[in-house]
Amino acid sequence: MWVLAMFDLPTDTKRARREYALFRKMLLGNGFTQMQFSVYARPCPSQENADVHVGRIERSLPPDGEVRVITITDKQFERMRIFWGKLRQRPEQAPCQLDLF
Repeated sequence: MWVLAMFDLPTDTKRARREYALFRKMLLGNGFTQMQFSVYARPCPSQENADVHVGRIERSLPPDGEVRVITITDKQFERMRIFWGKLRQRPEQAPCQLDLF
Protein backbone atom coordinates (compact mmCIF):
# COMPACT_ATOMS: atom_id res chain seq x y z
CA MET A 1 0.00 0.00 0.00
CA TRP A 2 0.99 3.59 -0.55
CA VAL A 3 -0.36 6.63 1.25
CA LEU A 4 -0.28 9.86 -0.77
CA ALA A 5 -0.79 13.19 0.95
CA MET A 6 -1.49 16.22 -1.24
CA PHE A 7 -2.00 19.65 0.23
CA ASP A 8 -2.49 23.30 -0.57
CA LEU A 9 -1.76 25.35 2.52
CA PRO A 10 -1.59 29.13 2.83
CA THR A 11 1.76 30.79 3.47
CA ASP A 12 0.68 34.42 3.49
CA THR A 13 1.25 35.09 7.20
CA LYS A 14 3.95 34.14 9.67
CA ARG A 15 1.52 31.86 11.51
CA ALA A 16 0.43 30.16 8.27
CA ARG A 17 4.06 29.53 7.28
CA ARG A 18 4.70 28.01 10.70
CA GLU A 19 1.66 25.72 10.36
CA TYR A 20 2.84 24.71 6.87
CA ALA A 21 6.34 23.92 8.15
CA LEU A 22 5.00 21.89 11.10
CA PHE A 23 2.72 19.85 8.84
CA ARG A 24 5.53 19.18 6.36
CA LYS A 25 7.92 18.18 9.17
CA MET A 26 5.27 15.83 10.56
CA LEU A 27 5.02 14.11 7.17
CA LEU A 28 8.80 13.79 6.84
CA GLY A 29 9.08 12.54 10.43
CA ASN A 30 6.53 9.82 9.68
CA GLY A 31 8.44 8.42 6.72
CA PHE A 32 6.86 10.35 3.86
CA THR A 33 9.03 11.48 0.98
CA GLN A 34 8.38 14.39 -1.33
CA MET A 35 7.26 13.37 -4.81
CA GLN A 36 6.42 16.87 -6.04
CA PHE A 37 5.71 20.21 -4.42
CA SER A 38 3.03 19.54 -1.80
CA VAL A 39 2.74 15.84 -2.75
CA TYR A 40 4.23 13.31 -0.34
CA ALA A 41 4.13 9.51 -0.42
CA ARG A 42 4.84 6.70 2.01
CA PRO A 43 4.87 2.94 1.46
CA CYS A 44 3.01 0.84 4.02
CA PRO A 45 3.12 -2.94 4.45
CA SER A 46 -0.65 -3.25 5.05
CA GLN A 47 -3.96 -1.41 4.99
CA GLU A 48 -3.94 -1.32 8.79
CA ASN A 49 -0.56 0.44 8.79
CA ALA A 50 -1.78 2.86 6.12
CA ASP A 51 -4.80 3.66 8.32
CA VAL A 52 -2.43 4.50 11.19
CA HIS A 53 -0.58 7.03 9.03
CA VAL A 54 -3.80 8.52 7.68
CA GLY A 55 -4.92 8.98 11.30
CA ARG A 56 -1.66 10.77 12.13
CA ILE A 57 -2.23 13.14 9.22
CA GLU A 58 -5.80 13.75 10.36
CA ARG A 59 -4.66 14.60 13.90
CA SER A 60 -2.02 17.03 12.55
CA LEU A 61 -4.18 18.98 10.10
CA PRO A 62 -3.44 22.70 9.98
CA PRO A 63 -6.39 25.00 10.70
CA ASP A 64 -6.47 26.44 7.16
CA GLY A 65 -5.93 25.07 3.67
CA GLU A 66 -6.78 21.80 2.00
CA VAL A 67 -5.27 18.35 2.56
CA ARG A 68 -6.17 15.28 0.52
CA VAL A 69 -5.06 11.75 1.36
CA ILE A 70 -5.43 8.66 -0.79
CA THR A 71 -4.26 5.08 -0.33
CA ILE A 72 -3.38 2.98 -3.35
CA THR A 73 -1.99 -0.49 -3.86
CA ASP A 74 1.57 -1.25 -4.97
CA LYS A 75 0.19 -2.38 -8.33
CA GLN A 76 -1.64 0.91 -8.87
CA PHE A 77 1.49 2.82 -7.85
CA GLU A 78 3.59 0.80 -10.33
CA ARG A 79 1.26 1.81 -13.17
CA MET A 80 1.93 5.50 -12.54
CA ARG A 81 3.42 7.27 -15.53
CA ILE A 82 6.08 9.84 -14.85
CA PHE A 83 7.20 12.27 -17.54
CA TRP A 84 10.21 14.56 -17.42
CA GLY A 85 9.94 16.76 -20.46
CA LYS A 86 9.61 14.15 -23.18
CA LEU A 87 11.40 11.38 -21.27
CA ARG A 88 9.41 8.76 -19.39
CA GLN A 89 10.71 7.63 -15.99
CA ARG A 90 9.83 4.57 -13.92
CA PRO A 91 8.06 5.21 -10.58
CA GLU A 92 9.93 4.81 -7.32
CA GLN A 93 10.20 1.23 -6.09
CA ALA A 94 8.63 0.21 -2.83
CA PRO A 95 11.25 -0.57 -0.19
CA CYS A 96 11.76 -4.14 0.90
CA GLN A 97 9.57 -5.30 3.76
CA LEU A 98 12.64 -6.17 5.82
CA ASP A 99 15.84 -4.16 5.82
CA LEU A 100 18.82 -5.32 7.83
CA PHE A 101 21.35 -2.69 8.84
